[in-house]
Amino acid sequence: MTAAHYIHSTLRERIAEHVFVGDALRALWQLGIHDVEVLRSEFDAHGYDLVMARGSVVRHIQFKTGTARRPAKVSLARVLAEKPSGCAIWMRLDQDLNMGPYFWFGGTPGQPLPGIDGYPNALRPTRNKEGVRPVRVNHHEVPGSAFVQRDSLQEVLEDLFGDLTREVASAVR
Repeated sequence: MTAAHYIHSTLRERIAEHVFVGDALRALWQLGIHDVEVLRSEFDAHGYDLVMARGSVVRHIQFKTGTARRPAKVSLARVLAEKPSGCAIWMRLDQDLNMGPYFWFGGTPGQPLPGIDGYPNALRPTRNKEGVRPVRVNHHEVPGSAFVQRDSLQEVLEDLFGDLTREVASAVR
């Protein structure tokens, strides 16, 4: 991997988020689903990057990206677990920012995030003036093993909104 992946990691995450939203909306459109709302958070102070809503299902989504084969551990904010149907999606990116596979951490549509309070608190990514990385009291390090691999965007969309093929088939009748 080139140095750009860590030097410009914020830009990389924004690109991945935009591509994910575009690809998700296109896939839903192709299924005949047009009633999805996308709301962006101005800043990540409440544990999520994006809200996607469809009908009664409202998903507060925290995106994470990486170049490893799978996530090692992922820092999630406690406030994400307070959202009605919060979830986290870790996306593997290759050198050219192609995505996949995806790794899912969340409940079924309408259900809250699985409990994270039992996981250890995360450390701040930066050191203080004493050279110590202080504990982030309201963040927990969820092990990568708690995330479920999803090989396709279609699988992630079904995690987000339920069985889309069944719903499209009933709409055609």
